[in-house]
Amino acid sequence: MRPVVVAAVRVVEFMTIPTRASLQDLLAAPSRFLFFTGKGGVGKTSMACASAVALADRGKRVLLVSTDPASNLDEVLGVRLSGRPTDIPGAPGLAALNIDPAAAAHAYREKLVGPYRGQLPEALIRSMEEQLSGACTMEIAAFDEFSKLLGDPAATAGFDHVLFDTAPTGHTLRLLSLPGAWTGFIASSTSGASCLGPLAGLEAQREVYVHAVASLADGSQTALILVSRPQRASLREAERTSHELAALGIHHQKLILNGVFHATGLDPVAGALEQRGMDAVAGAARFLASLPVFGVSLRSNNLVGLASLRALTANPVVSPTRSSESLTILPDCLSLNDLVDGLAQGGRGVVMTMGKGGVGKTTIAAAIAAELARRGFKVCLSTTDPAAHVAAAAGQISGLRVDRIDPHAETQRYVENVLATAGRNLDAGGRALLEEDLRSPCTEEIAVFRAFARTVAQGADGFVVLDTAPTGHTLLLLDAAESYHREIARRASDLPEEVRELLPRLRDPHYTRILVVTLPEPTPVHEAAMLQTDLRRAGIEPFAWVINQSFARTVLSDPLLTARAKGELPFIREVIEIHSQRTVIVPWVIDEPVGPDGLRQLFPKPETETRSSEMRTGE
Repeated sequence: MRPVVVAAVRVVEFMTIPTRASLQDLLAAPSRFLFFTGKGGVGKTSMACASAVALADRGKRVLLVSTDPASNLDEVLGVRLSGRPTDIPGAPGLAALNIDPAAAAHAYREKLVGPYRGQLPEALIRSMEEQLSGACTMEIAAFDEFSKLLGDPAATAGFDHVLFDTAPTGHTLRLLSLPGAWTGFIASSTSGASCLGPLAGLEAQREVYVHAVASLADGSQTALILVSRPQRASLREAERTSHELAALGIHHQKLILNGVFHATGLDPVAGALEQRGMDAVAGAARFLASLPVFGVSLRSNNLVGLASLRALTANPVVSPTRSSESLTILPDCLSLNDLVDGLAQGGRGVVMTMGKGGVGKTTIAAAIAAELARRGFKVCLSTTDPAAHVAAAAGQISGLRVDRIDPHAETQRYVENVLATAGRNLDAGGRALLEEDLRSPCTEEIAVFRAFARTVAQGADGFVVLDTAPTGHTLLLLDAAESYHREIARRASDLPEEVRELLPRLRDPHYTRILVVTLPEPTPVHEAAMLQTDLRRAGIEPFAWVINQSFARTVLSDPLLTARAKGELPFIREVIEIHSQRTVIVPWVIDEPVGPDGLRQLFPKPETETRSSEMRTGE
């Protein structure tokens, strides 16, 4: 039976996607450029890597590219990658690279500043470098590298196919819209003004950008592969992405429904997982009927290494045999109740959930905010993630205010403020120059950063729980805080207090509590460890790790889920023994943790005394 579900199929057939699923149908007649995109954690990297390996095994020359600042291609393929194509041992014809924003920004900055070294005073060189620092330059530089691959035929002439493992949805949409945005900005620019400098090198790339825009919209060259799980939030995100891509002129779309699960026996957890998937698929029936859909079954093992990737595309699922072997007893950890006990002791402050996309940051943030509100605290739940659904996750709870940082609204507010202050006394020419500078896409970065600082400042009067963006974007935001703080503090007399105080607040462990959220799987854990290293380098110490959606913390009898639970144990131990000073384990729950009742499941009545004393002891 074929694993592909075509557009005209009825909903019930979506519910019975066979376990003998394969990606081979998706790759029957692949476009030259394939983009794999979707909500964080849906399996974009696994699908992109498996597809790339399959095409290379057919004798094709394939380049696999990650545009994600938090790429994990290295771990999945088992090879150390760089910004240049690296051949993958064991997969002849396949090469891969990571577009590293920091390295790209350094190269881009040097390209602009290098010719002036020794020609201009050192103080002026330092000023140029300062203007070319921060997240805006990183984004432009990464875009510059991305556009070369897509818009310069010579850059990929040695390959039959180029596959892009893109960043989580919010970043991807911005990345895909950049060719049009920057091309439009260059076309309308008459004076060469440039957002503190980063746009200075763009004009020379005009032709490449035009080709990039054309390639994205050309269905004969490019296909967008939306990747989703059979989950409501994931499918909603896929549908929103599909519509926004269509608005950008990208209509050649397909969808992979990844992690389709069928229960074995009468395990209530397995039955709930299967039913949750069926309900999500039924709720998205109209969207799923609008484009080709390919089903891929849930695996019992983590998809790391070429053997696992090849099995994903070539072999049917082999269900693990039922085993009487019991799970190793988990090390003693905190519950979410214990964590909130510790957070509540301060009576106010900022709680930030951080981690790889798809690990459940929004759910954990909503659960903590709801529980603090239930305990009588004034709480604001907000997000810096343009793809987050905090309002839907939290529902209506007395004492809880739900907010979000809207990039469009914040940019408009910022532009109006700058024109009313800095532009107030300018003549017509000067005001036109300022308005041109503010049309740069970099303006959004500054506007969102200022809103982020305002939100953090509210922690002085109550609790602010921030569901942050996926790791890469979050680190760029924190980096922007550093560079923006340096740049503006030395030359602006009207620097807002919340901006001036942001870094000290983020570094104050009594004001800001960082929660590193992960799943008990290799890539989320190792990416979270890298995040923690970067946070410590910035002078920020995480308060606790939260291991979310653990089957090992759940009573199971289904063979596949039991195998997944056993596979979690090494990564749970790694977190406890190596990475975290406080570890919270949140079990997989039967009802979807959405809304007040759904979130309350994550706070079961304790069977023994809470261990809040352990929270205090660890401080």
